[in-house]
Amino acid sequence: MNNPLQKSAMSPHDVVEIVNPRAAGRIVLVCEHAANAIPAELGTLGLDEEALHSHIAWDIGALAVAKTMATLLDAPLIAQRVSRLVYDCNRSPEAPDAIPEQSEYHEIPGNRGLSSTERDARVERYYTPFCDTLSACIEQQIAAKASPALVTIHSFTPVFKGERRDLDVGILHDSDARLADELLKCAEADGALTVRRNAPYAPRDGVTFTLTRHALPRGLLNVMIEIRNDLIASADSQQAMAERLSKYLRDALAALESGIDGRAHDAK
Repeated sequence: MNNPLQKSAMSPHDVVEIVNPRAAGRIVLVCEHAANAIPAELGTLGLDEEALHSHIAWDIGALAVAKTMATLLDAPLIAQRVSRLVYDCNRSPEAPDAIPEQSEYHEIPGNRGLSSTERDARVERYYTPFCDTLSACIEQQIAAKASPALVTIHSFTPVFKGERRDLDVGILHDSDARLADELLKCAEADGALTVRRNAPYAPRDGVTFTLTRHALPRGLLNVMIEIRNDLIASADSQQAMAERLSKYLRDALAALESGIDGRAHDAK
C-alpha cells in the first residue's frame, strides 16, 4: 500500500497538503477548511468572486495560524487544498452538508441535484486522499513515539445570519473532553481572550467528525479550536494567535501528563 506521506512535491492536482511531515512533537494538526480553491472542472459552482473569497468557502486565516503552530509545536499539519464547498473534510460522506447545497444565505448551484454517483466521485476525489493522509500521519506518529494529540484549527465569522458571536475562541470537543478541559483552564488563567466551550458550534452541529473519525477510536487526546476570523486578519495577528494557542496546548498537555504521572505514582 502506498504511504501518502511519501509525496516529495505538491502538484496542481493534489488535494491535500502535508506540512512538516517529519516533526518530532506529540501533536498532529489538521486544517480541514484551509483553502477556497475550486477545481477547474467544477467551474465556480455557480458562485461569484465575493462569495468564493468569503467565509462560506474557507476558514479565513486558519491555515496561516496552523502553519505557524506547526513550526512552534514541531507538529505535522494536514490541510485540505480545495474549498469546503467542493467537499467538507470535517463531515462524514453520508452527511448532506458534506457537499452543501446552501451555506448561510448562499445557494450553491453547482452542488444541487447531484446523483449518488456524482457524490461518490467527490468523496473519492477530495475526501479519501485527505482521510488516508491524515490516518497515515497519525499512525506514523504513533509508531515513532507516544500517542499524539489531534488538534484541528478553524476560524469563524464574527456575524452569522445577522447575529453577532460574543466570543474570541471556541474550544470544541465530543465525548472526550480531557484536552478541552485543560485548554479552557489555560485560557481562563491567561484572561486575554473570551473563550467558550463548544461554541460557536457544538457536536450536535456535526462539526466534530474529524475528532470522532480519527481520534476517539484510537483513544487520542483531541480538540477542535475555532478562532474568530477578524482576530487573525493580518500576519502579525496570526503570529500572535498561533503563539498564544501553542502555549495553551503545551501547558495543557503538560498538565495532563503530570496528572497521569501522579495517578501512576499514587497507585504504586
